[in-house]
Order: sequence, then structure tokens, then C-alpha cells
Amino acid sequence: MSGDVVSTRRIEAHDRDWLVAALEEWGMRRLVSRERLTADASVFPGFVAELDGERAGFALLRRVGDELEVIALQSLEERRGVGTALLRAVEAEAQATGCRRAWLVTTNDNLDAIRFYQRRGWELVALHRDAVTRGRALKPELAEIGAFGIALRHELEFERVV
Repeated sequence: MSGDVVSTRRIEAHDRDWLVAALEEWGMRRLVSRERLTADASVFPGFVAELDGERAGFALLRRVGDELEVIALQSLEERRGVGTALLRAVEAEAQATGCRRAWLVTTNDNLDAIRFYQRRGWELVALHRDAVTRGRALKPELAEIGAFGIALRHELEFERVV
């Protein structure tokens, strides 16, 4: 909606309980990406998006060297600018901290995310074939079938060079 006001800010201590609840609701507190288990994503730094003053999404970040990884990105209000605002905050953070790129992975079934990232200038740079399949050794509860009835097997890596 054109009247929506989305802002982003850094995650603060008072956001942690909300963040834990949001991650658990989406089954994202324990994450597997690139065959690495993140036991508790809620402890990572990042950004909260607010829509008209209410929390509406988050991005969690891990910096390694000159790369900034988005380990989780969730918009609780779709098609209202929340995800876009979070990606822009990530890009600004990468640039401000001297990172050469920001990057993330999504799964092969996440067609909405694939479209979303590309429309915002993030490049598809790698297919990690069967990474989700291997990731089940670390997180057995990962579904076999994802969105749209697609077998959940691969990770797709997107990046934004800053």
C-alpha cells in the first residue's frame, strides 16, 4: 500500500523475546545453510523492520571477513515494503563495514523469494546441489517436500556486490 511507512533499525535487547518467538513460529531458530548448523539464530545481530511503528520483520546477519551473510530474512507483512527495506539495510551495512558483498541462500522451492531477490538486484551466483538433502544430517526435521509440492533438495545462493 502506498501509505505504508517502513523503517529499519538495529536489533536491540528488548527485541530478543519477540525475535525468539518469531523464529520459533517459522521453525527458523535452528538454521542450516551451506551445511553449517546455526543452533540459535536469535543471538545474531541484524535489523528489525517496523511498519507504522509495529515490528514487521527482521534480518539476521553473520559477518565473516569481508562478507556479510544474511542468515535469516523474514517479512511478517508481505507486499508492503518490509523485505525490501530489510535488504536495503543489509546492503547499507555491508557497504558501511567494508564488506565486498552481502549474500544469502534460499531453497529451491522458495519461488517467491527467488523472484523477490532478483527483482531487487541480487544475483543468483550458485546452485549448491543437494545441500538441503545433506543438511538433514544436521537438522533432521527439514521437510522433504517444500512449497508448491517441490522436492526440497538444493540451496540457491544470491549476492549483492556493494
